[in-house]
Amino acid sequence: MNQPLPFENNQAPPSPGGLEVAAMPKHCDLQIYIHDEEAFLLDKKFLTKYCGRMKQILNQEKRGCHNKNLSIEINDFPGGPEGFELVSRFCYNNGKISITVSNVLILYCCALYLGMTEDVFSNNLLQQTQTFLEGICYWTWNETLMSLKSCELFYTYADSYGLLEKIIFALQAKMAQNFDVNPFTSSSPSSPEINSAKRLSYSTHVTTPKTIKSTLPSKAWWFEDLATLPPKIIEKFLVTIGAYKTDNNNLIVTRFLLHYLKKVTPARDVNCKSSSNYAGLAETAAYGVKFVGNNTFSFKGLFRVLRIFSRFGMSRDCRIEIEKLIGGVLEEATLDDLLVSGHHMGLYYDVTFVIRLIKQFVDMNGSDYDVVSLQKLKKVGRLIDKYLAEISPDQNLKISKFLAVAECLPDYARDCFDGVYRAIDIYLQAHPMLTFVESSRLCGCLNYSKLSFEACKDLAKNHIIPPRIAMQALISQQKKIPQSDLAIDESEIMNPSQIILYYDKTHSFLEEKEDRRLHLEKMQRRVRELENLCREMKVQISRFH
Repeated sequence: MNQPLPFENNQAPPSPGGLEVAAMPKHCDLQIYIHDEEAFLLDKKFLTKYCGRMKQILNQEKRGCHNKNLSIEINDFPGGPEGFELVSRFCYNNGKISITVSNVLILYCCALYLGMTEDVFSNNLLQQTQTFLEGICYWTWNETLMSLKSCELFYTYADSYGLLEKIIFALQAKMAQNFDVNPFTSSSPSSPEINSAKRLSYSTHVTTPKTIKSTLPSKAWWFEDLATLPPKIIEKFLVTIGAYKTDNNNLIVTRFLLHYLKKVTPARDVNCKSSSNYAGLAETAAYGVKFVGNNTFSFKGLFRVLRIFSRFGMSRDCRIEIEKLIGGVLEEATLDDLLVSGHHMGLYYDVTFVIRLIKQFVDMNGSDYDVVSLQKLKKVGRLIDKYLAEISPDQNLKISKFLAVAECLPDYARDCFDGVYRAIDIYLQAHPMLTFVESSRLCGCLNYSKLSFEACKDLAKNHIIPPRIAMQALISQQKKIPQSDLAIDESEIMNPSQIILYYDKTHSFLEEKEDRRLHLEKMQRRVRELENLCREMKVQISRFH
């Protein structure tokens, strides 16, 4: 006859720390508090009949306590009150309980914790759960997944008792059965190992990213199912298959982790505190991305990857590796790609991040003088000029940051510096309080000889450009003209009085009209300006020789 449980969860007595202790129901001589959440009133003879560890605890308590009724606190019980209730029902039901896929793992852990072995009672709970687990290979995919997910409540015990590995191996086998081409094993299709022990294990044959890419879809059928598992179980899964952190060199694992992290990113519960739970997974995915590199991920793909990782506290080393990959293909970027929101020193855009990318790009392409590398450099040069123009209006952008972006690229990355001049012009207009010294420092990144004639003329007339800078720009333009063309014979310059006399002698044009007179006055002024400019340029040119 089944014995009913004498405790009622809704009428649990106060904790041992309370001032009063409620009277126990009849036939109940044991009070057990689980995790300070629930109290169980039990007859100890039912418990000690099956639980070897409980028998030892009660014997020790009896020696130090003369009270007939005993109270025990257990704060590390597997599964908490839910696990203890299942064990209690087993004990009160004469060692019988319905074991299912959903409760077998927690019952197994409870049985080990309480010492419910064959030494205490024949066909005890531990033996019954072990027998049930022997049929794990016949569980369905959903049953296996459900049992693995249930381990979250008693993860430490499931891990230390070897249950997690057992379930993960079963899950792996079911994954492998559904692969037409298994990229994770070196066994041939005719090998008997295919049907007996397929796992996502790695073979001695190194699978390169290019060979994997041609055989794997971007998203495997099991991605969505595994994405429901908590992060610590995913970490255990990766450790079990030998693909955790630096050991990850597999594309399909990397793609799953990116899918998993992307799925949890919008979740409201992923804050700064909980994101640390995903840091190990982000790092593992980062090493996987590093392994496959640009062979698999485009610039935009790598950029999305970095944005995902940045939410989970990625380590500095991993960040550098991903930035190397992005920087290596910077020529594929667009202006919108580089306009990343800033979060430092009040800047609207993350300029420091772009500087790091440019430096990585130059390190990989700046030392090669082949045609392809030079074309890439010039393409990036045009992109960075546009970027400079976009960030220049930012009131918080320091001159040092502007120059750091402009000067990251070597001089030969730009055929023309008009774009840099336009960005400087925008910056000076947006920062009108700059001194001449600061403005001159800003213009120091210009190569005047690479300015177009139109840009040089605009610079010379620009009132916010320091005069010394304007003069240097004009002189650099004169260098493009042969010296023979610069030799100006002053005798050839017509004297203003001669111009007037000439017009006086020409009868057909001597009509006294106001517009003619004004025109001649303008010509006189212009001649004087040209004479002065000619002398000044001669002096400046002589200093360069």
